[in-house]
Amino acid sequence: AAVAGLARAYLQGGDVDRARTTLQMVRPDAAQDEAIRAVEAELKLREAPAPQTGEVAALRARLEADPRDHQARFDLATALDAAGDRDGAIAELLELVRRDRQWNEAAARKQLVTLFEAMGPADQRTLEGRRRLSSILFS
Repeated sequence: AAVAGLARAYLQGGDVDRARTTLQMVRPDAAQDEAIRAVEAELKLREAPAPQTGEVAALRARLEADPRDHQARFDLATALDAAGDRDGAIAELLELVRRDRQWNEAAARKQLVTLFEAMGPADQRTLEGRRRLSSILFS
């Protein structure tokens, strides 16, 4: 738990390399710890580059022109998360799952799972997002 907390502190401070290095101190038997997995998921999400100026607007325009452009919707979700709008990213990914569950080998569902892991199981956005995902998948 202490290693995960330290790695998360480095992440919040913007030091991704130190966070990654800190996680390497985890004992193999603790690698599946919920807190460690959450930091690892957040690290994975941080690998996405911040959106370029106008990128989000361009992706939204592509979706307005063609709401079935699944790649644009996925790219928009990734850009929104990288820009700090995790709620917007979740909404776009849920919409993509609703439109086509199997698109790109279920990439939207997998990205949602990564987001949920990064936020942790007790986060209200995780609880709501999982409920909405279940509703989509099992309706």
